[in-house]
Amino acid sequence: MTRRLISSGSTFEQEIGYSRAVVDGNWIFVSGTTGFDYGSMTIPDSVTEQTEQCLKNIDAALQSAGASLHEVVRVTYILPKVAEFPQCWPILRKYFGQIRPAATMICAGLIDPRVRIEIEVTARKSAAK
Repeated sequence: MTRRLISSGSTFEQEIGYSRAVVDGNWIFVSGTTGFDYGSMTIPDSVTEQTEQCLKNIDAALQSAGASLHEVVRVTYILPKVAEFPQCWPILRKYFGQIRPAATMICAGLIDPRVRIEIEVTARKSAAK
């Protein structure tokens, strides 16, 4: 099986040297993803809107890899302000409530002060795909 790189088109991928996602066999590793809307080239102000956009961006990467959010087995949430995490729970439950992947939440500074959440996932394509 070959390794395949997936790009979101972000200039950071080339500048820093990473991919939005890497497909290795049935495994898909999605890099930390922000709520940046690549269609409008904007980032929403609220943590909830950013959370929703993060998951849309992750879903797009997974779709490019031939998978979906339903195949996520691990998720890591990174927020600079731990107090904002509970605001994200309804959105996270909407996307992952039935899947219930293994999860970790980390409180840490992020590269851009506008970014209020970053999410990374690992998924495993089902054998049927």
